[in-house]
Amino acid sequence: MPDMSASVSLAMTHLVPLAKEVDENKVTPGVLGFIVFAAMAVAVWALMKSMNKHMGKVDFKEAPDGEETPAAAPGSTGKTSPAKG
Repeated sequence: MPDMSASVSLAMTHLVPLAKEVDENKVTPGVLGFIVFAAMAVAVWALMKSMNKHMGKVDFKEAPDGEETPAAAPGSTGKTSPAKG
């Protein structure tokens, strides 16, 4: 595998003169930045819509305090005695 530092330094020597030509006061995100931002906004909207649909399917019903649980035997109070030992 070739040495990556040599290719990076070679690329930097070619790109540094291009960077000096760019006026730092006129640099803007441009069309590509807008497209990326818009795509992220659409993705967030789709995720929120999906989450809302899935949360609507949740059916949580809390059992009232007076009812026994199905695991309790009939006639028992549902309380356990402490272990003797």
